[in-house]
Amino acid sequence: MQKWIYSNKIIFCILLLFFFLFKNLNAAVIKEAAGKNGMVVSANALATEVGLEILKKGGNSIDAAVAVGFALAVTYPYAGNIGGGGFMVIHLKNGKNTTIDFREKAPLKATKNMFLDKNGNFNPKLSQEGTTSAGVPGTVAGLIYTLKKYGTMKLAEVIQPAINLAENGFLLDYATAESFKNTLHDFKRYPSSYKIFSNNGIPYRTGEIFKQEDLAKTLELIKDEGRDGFYKGKTAQLLIKQIQSLGGYITQKDLDEYEPVERKPVYGTYRGYKIVSMPPPSSGGIALVEMLNVLENFHFTQDEWGSSKYFHELAETMKFAFADRTKYLGDPDFYPVPEKGLLSKQYAESIYKKIGSKAIPAKEIKAGNPLKFQESMETTHYDVYDKDGNAVSVTTTINSAYGSKIVVDGAGFLLNNEMDDFSSKPGAPNQFGLLGSEANSIQPQKRMLSSMTPTIVLKNDKPFLIIGSPGGSTIITVVLQVIMNCIDFHMNIKEAIEAPRIHNQWLPDEIYAEPFGLSSDVRDNLIKMGYKFGKDRTLGLAEGIKIDQSDGIIFGSSDPRGNGLAKGF
Repeated sequence: MQKWIYSNKIIFCILLLFFFLFKNLNAAVIKEAAGKNGMVVSANALATEVGLEILKKGGNSIDAAVAVGFALAVTYPYAGNIGGGGFMVIHLKNGKNTTIDFREKAPLKATKNMFLDKNGNFNPKLSQEGTTSAGVPGTVAGLIYTLKKYGTMKLAEVIQPAINLAENGFLLDYATAESFKNTLHDFKRYPSSYKIFSNNGIPYRTGEIFKQEDLAKTLELIKDEGRDGFYKGKTAQLLIKQIQSLGGYITQKDLDEYEPVERKPVYGTYRGYKIVSMPPPSSGGIALVEMLNVLENFHFTQDEWGSSKYFHELAETMKFAFADRTKYLGDPDFYPVPEKGLLSKQYAESIYKKIGSKAIPAKEIKAGNPLKFQESMETTHYDVYDKDGNAVSVTTTINSAYGSKIVVDGAGFLLNNEMDDFSSKPGAPNQFGLLGSEANSIQPQKRMLSSMTPTIVLKNDKPFLIIGSPGGSTIITVVLQVIMNCIDFHMNIKEAIEAPRIHNQWLPDEIYAEPFGLSSDVRDNLIKMGYKFGKDRTLGLAEGIKIDQSDGIIFGSSDPRGNGLAKGF
């Protein structure tokens, strides 16, 4: 009898293990969801579940967004973080719109030519690898600031799920295990990283439990001491020790002086809808509205989607906006960004008039002159919407996949490599092929330019669309096309996100399309118009929420290009 009970217990445990494994491995299959009380969409199923539980407990969208942010630092180290930064766009139920800038900053010891060799040539290894590439992190300060001002729950409540996930571990899905394995050669250069992302020197496998005890302790310090648990004391000491041991620049003074900034959103309109997006030092909001302003002059019919004419008009518009981005956009605390001119409908019309039936070579496109119109910026994204109408759109990053690849020894979190987003030398592209000018030159305590484009679209002053994406320079064009898919072509959120996309960023002078994204005749027509094509690649991983205010139904969708989860209730 005892033997029978013992055997059944073993069988029960095995079945239970398979249940949780199956649940974890397949949660991301749910790419679209509907609800009436709230919705969370993120790049990681476990983080989405964390946010949804906060909403179910009575928290608002801000509470849930902060909880998701901390959870992503544990479950999605590819881009989720506490060692990086990001941007948040918020629409509150009382109608207020605001943004939180928690972008990383250049250290006080940074200099304009810090990434140039003795001959004055740009050395990308210095800006992309090692601790010299790390900016002063802003995520922890930004999330705590936002929670205190706009949330309803205590920090201890919203951070505890992340602590539990780090301390107890979670089952690795296939994509995460493969990502660890594929990056192991980079992690191997840093003992502090290799011991975290390998299983005693062996690659992690799908279904194994991944624990992060050092990260759990760091999150506990943040829970107990707030921002001081990260920017002061033990965590700060470990961070500075790691930075300085590898020749980096961040000091205690940098950590002491870091503050997030609450900024007025970038506003625009498109066919009667109101666009609320991120201002500089993100280039995203201005570039997005500039492109929508240009495209508003075209008239698209339902059957034009996917045609060579449609993609031509998109590509030309993108080129002009990216030329302006290169010249005019940077940290507004250091450079006078001509925001009003770039957002002007009249300026957009002047660009529209230059677009004909053929591709304009990039060398013939220069940044425009928005000044005369003055009077009239690897990453992850998530969205939250609650029953009261509070909407949050968040894009956060450590730049490359796993940032600098360096884990702070004893603290368990990855350092960013955001310094590469500065213009280290005019005419020298960063890892995304983006050029820059004096507007985005390196200066101490300056925020580097970004392409992150967290955006909320309002219809009759109520949230209609909450959207964003990772993807470096492609973020802006991904968000643009999802918005147009919903407004111009009346797609639902799932269709709008799943639809193939293109990207053109002026230089290099190429269109990027997705595998199976363009038919051969459309591609041939575009080549006849004068376009060149770069190598096909996946463009972005959009996460979006669309709200039907008339029926009170919230629809969410996570991009099938990734492994995220949309879930509502």
